[in-house]
Amino acid sequence: MSLLLKICPLALTLGAAVDLDARHPGGAAFVAEVSQRHGLAADAVSELLAGAERRQEIIDAITRPAEAKPWRDYRPIFVTPERIRDGIAFWAENHELLQRVEAEFGVPPQVVVAIIGVETNYGRITGRFRVLDALATLAFHYPPRSKFFRSELEHFLLLGQEESLPLDELTGSYAGAMGLGQFISSSYRSYAVDFDQDGQRDLWGSRADAIASVANYFRRHGWRPGQPVASPATRAEGARELTDLPLKPSYPLSQIVAWGYRPSQPGDEHDLATVIELEGDQGPEFWIGFHNFYVISRYNHSALYSLAVHQLSEELAARTVAAAGAEEDQGP
Repeated sequence: MSLLLKICPLALTLGAAVDLDARHPGGAAFVAEVSQRHGLAADAVSELLAGAERRQEIIDAITRPAEAKPWRDYRPIFVTPERIRDGIAFWAENHELLQRVEAEFGVPPQVVVAIIGVETNYGRITGRFRVLDALATLAFHYPPRSKFFRSELEHFLLLGQEESLPLDELTGSYAGAMGLGQFISSSYRSYAVDFDQDGQRDLWGSRADAIASVANYFRRHGWRPGQPVASPATRAEGARELTDLPLKPSYPLSQIVAWGYRPSQPGDEHDLATVIELEGDQGPEFWIGFHNFYVISRYNHSALYSLAVHQLSEELAARTVAAAGAEEDQGP
């Protein structure tokens, strides 16, 4: 059902309201609220939601996210020889595009490629759930996050109107994230860009739009070109115990060093940073995260996620540079 929702609001009949609430508790009130707020056709919104299915597997998935794993188990999911190899190939296929994107948004290719690699394995796995089912399930059948996902469902309705999308056909993740970069509806509306200038922000079929949109997301969240992301750190004997430090860098690096945590790579002592302790293969791992590390975490509010993206991006950059050097050495 390809739906144009920008019509005068229509009152739901009592029977339609009862039917929708039976299928999605609170659905009728949601329809009335968003229809009045945005001038949408209430009967069309109601019909769309009535076709949404509650999927138990979506609820099961959101209650056991990968980020609940320890670092020693999380890292091998994303930083693998195969993902590095495929990331180098993706970079090569989109080399010119990634250069243009970096020139405009200031975000290096390896970071954009790593995000797409972690999120969808370079576009191979963009999600098997209907976005409509995912958002309706979590908005009306998952109380712990219902407020957030009702907001995302509202954004989804508006996104469909803005981009002329068939809302009952779009597929994505169990959380309703879409496209190569896995944007949720509010992020799609706020940060997606029409980089190929064809009149639509297409995060599924346009690599130009998908790649530039990831870079724009980072720029809008304050990415600082040329600045560090994270550094492994050593913990001195007798170092201050640090618990529950915020993910956001909040302490001068000099203070963190004074506490007994020294980065393996030198940095400006005035830079704000934070310390992250993770469960590695050989025991505790300590990392110092800087501003750009926090920017990565705005994509997924997890230190594990940010570090996986960072490490994958570092592998991609190192091997791409090495391959380029080998080609130069061979000569014509």
